Amino acid sequence: MLKNFKDKTVYQIYPRSFADSNGDGIGDIRGIISRLDHLASLGVDIIWLSPIYKSPNDDNGYDIADYKAISADFGTMEDFDELLSEAASRGIRIIMDLVINHTSDEHEWFRRALAGEEKYKNYYVIKKGKGGKLPNNWGNFFADCPWEPFGDPENEEYYLHLFSKKQPDLNWDNPEVYSEICDIMRFWLDKGVAGFRCDVINVIHKRSYEDGKKHLALTGKEHYISTEGTHKILRDLRRDVMEHYDAFTVGETVMVDIPMARDLCAEDRGELDMVFSFEHMECDQIGIKWFKKKFKPKSLMSTLTKWQEGLSWNTLYFENHDQPRSVTRFTKGGKWRKAGAKMLLGLLFSLRGTTFIYQGQEIGMTNGAFDKLSEIKDIESHNVDKMAKGLGIINPFRWRLIKKTSRDNARTPMQWSGEEGAGFTSGEPWLKINPNYKEINVEADLADEDGVIAFFKRLNSFKASSEILKDGEFSELHRGRAVYAFERRLSGDSIVALCNFSTKRRAIPKGIAGNVLLSSVNSPETGSLAPYEFRLISKKEL
Repeated sequence: MLKNFKDKTVYQIYPRSFADSNGDGIGDIRGIISRLDHLASLGVDIIWLSPIYKSPNDDNGYDIADYKAISADFGTMEDFDELLSEAASRGIRIIMDLVINHTSDEHEWFRRALAGEEKYKNYYVIKKGKGGKLPNNWGNFFADCPWEPFGDPENEEYYLHLFSKKQPDLNWDNPEVYSEICDIMRFWLDKGVAGFRCDVINVIHKRSYEDGKKHLALTGKEHYISTEGTHKILRDLRRDVMEHYDAFTVGETVMVDIPMARDLCAEDRGELDMVFSFEHMECDQIGIKWFKKKFKPKSLMSTLTKWQEGLSWNTLYFENHDQPRSVTRFTKGGKWRKAGAKMLLGLLFSLRGTTFIYQGQEIGMTNGAFDKLSEIKDIESHNVDKMAKGLGIINPFRWRLIKKTSRDNARTPMQWSGEEGAGFTSGEPWLKINPNYKEINVEADLADEDGVIAFFKRLNSFKASSEILKDGEFSELHRGRAVYAFERRLSGDSIVALCNFSTKRRAIPKGIAGNVLLSSVNSPETGSLAPYEFRLISKKEL
């Protein structure tokens, strides 16, 4: 296993939107290579790459047609090998996205299944309908029917797809599937990758295919969320593959609570090293993510504390390729954007866990500026619009839901400069660039001594040198409408983190005092926090 992975800062790259080297409007591997110095200057230790495998891109690479080939959109295997080498020369490791709940329907396995080869038919979940009806009443993560006709209609067979219909689910009851995945993992680990971010990993094994209890969304989920079969697969993968490499795993685990998370990543169980949970990302929604409510900081604080106290080690993140931008979501934005971006970064770096940053977060990028649905590429967004339309929801309301929540909000091209194409591309970008790139970009932020990047570097450097922040215990000190305060303690020493989620100056809670170690504002005032200020103090007893 990769030693000391907990100490590292991980930076997620969404390759399609990071840097385009050849002017075709799509980010690529050589573009990433050209920006490695930027990542090294931030103090990034590990890059997490969203999928770069060969894919028809129905779901932007999460539908894999060949696990051992690079998509032509992104370059060649030689480019990838160079990326590994160039990153390593800067002290940076790379982890891959491992998507093993499903493949693309254009994968050779599925094509051979369709051609009638029983061996490959058994690689997928294929079931008979019931009296002219679907195999069961399950729902689908992409607001679609999860069953699609398979092969000859007269056979009345259907294949399961919990996501896009071009993403058929693998049959993990088949030991040959397990062997194939082990082989794929070893292929990349032998190249020198540092591990995997495991996509929707806690749904890979289905306990049964019976009808499910009716839910607003995802009817049937009790049959596949964190089953004992999944736990066994993860233990086997650790034993047979991961234990033999200097590498680690972090799992995207949907709908998990704290006991589930403990079972997935407790050291003595030998499954995953860390998990991405989602409860804190649900603090501004009602039921499902498409129905938003007014963000109340206290709700976020409560969930963060709950997981800090409930899980020994957390993944610390506010953004990824599936989530709207945090500065838009959790702060007032506008003139407060820079201050809010700094405060949120400070919070991430001071909690107990491994910090995961998403591209653009280091400059406080905001949600996309889409004007109409045709500008959205995300398949999930289009499926939700179709479903909502079928329910009679009128277009202005449908668009308002999608504009605020679409995954494309985080997928707009990286804003490197204020020049045409935002320094991302010299061609037509695959997805609309946010027009605010002229003001919000890496070049402009670097020129600002008080910029978000400068604060990011200070935070990362401080945490790297602080045993308390790296490994200290967590305890909440204050949870108010606007101010969040918590302590990190190790061997009798402690640091207190203070966050102001308000556009107003707020008093520091009573009983909290100490010398300022780091602040997001230039002249922090004793006794109060500036709007959206983040502050670290060395605690002293009153």
